[in-house]
Amino acid sequence: MTEPLRWGIISTGGIAHTFVNDLQYTESGVAAAVGSRTIEAANTFADQFAIAHRYGSYEELVEDPDVDAVYVGTPHPMHFENAKLALGHDKPVLVEKAFTMTAREAIELIELARSKKLFLMEAMWTRFLPHVAAVNQLIAAGELGDIVAVEADHGQHFDYDPASRWFSPELGGGALLDLGVYPVSFASMLLGTPSKMVTMIDLAPTGVDRQVSMIFGYDNGAQAYLNTTSGAKTPTTATISGTKARIEIDGDFYAPSAFSLITRAGEARRFEFETQGRGLHFEAAEVARCLGQGLLESPLMPLSETVSIMQTMETVLASA
Repeated sequence: MTEPLRWGIISTGGIAHTFVNDLQYTESGVAAAVGSRTIEAANTFADQFAIAHRYGSYEELVEDPDVDAVYVGTPHPMHFENAKLALGHDKPVLVEKAFTMTAREAIELIELARSKKLFLMEAMWTRFLPHVAAVNQLIAAGELGDIVAVEADHGQHFDYDPASRWFSPELGGGALLDLGVYPVSFASMLLGTPSKMVTMIDLAPTGVDRQVSMIFGYDNGAQAYLNTTSGAKTPTTATISGTKARIEIDGDFYAPSAFSLITRAGEARRFEFETQGRGLHFEAAEVARCLGQGLLESPLMPLSETVSIMQTMETVLASA
């Protein structure tokens, strides 16, 4: 695109703050408008980031002709309606993960976007980080050989509060959709959709998942060992083991990080990267790139895979 993409921001929460703050590290886009449920919240957010247009409703935001694309950063129970609203007003949309609450919702959004020939993408920012790009390049070059096993975890500690978004069913509480989506998506990127699953789930008193351990099996014989919990800060590392070598990604593997490539003989090569901010500007740049090329989805985070990931997490949660 010749001009920076003008973003409309739905939400004034923490992840929206991070997204808009990281836009300063890319020339691909700027925050042009923000919408909230109250004009007071929108004004506070807009003043912080010098955003010209601020609205006390999401409807007003998506009606703004100066908005080229919409970023949905609300809690995931609201993603479906918020994204549907934006698509209904002919806006390309970037939707935070977890993409929706169910696979059926994801499919409906995708069908709407395709019927209107609009771009849509899940904001799995990990996919676009420099270290993940380097990992994929090494795998494509055959440095690991055939992938045999993938290990990844994501655990954070949150004090139990039944009214918080971490533990409230009404707010989409639970570790898997909020935290576990990272290791599940990571395994999906490397191995695709699992053909077999073994799970163990511990529930909080409110009935949402507090800890989930998963073993995924694939038709080629590979396996993925994944864990997520809202009860402890885990190492949040990831390992990809192949027949020739393995890659060990430092924690937090899903954020800007570094890794080592270690051969069977124990020879190690270190890969480190300089990244500004939190790293969300890479996904923003990908949206701008795709729109500039007339693409309706990103080849790095295809919509069919977003549906597959949602279906996988649904199956895991159904086993509780």
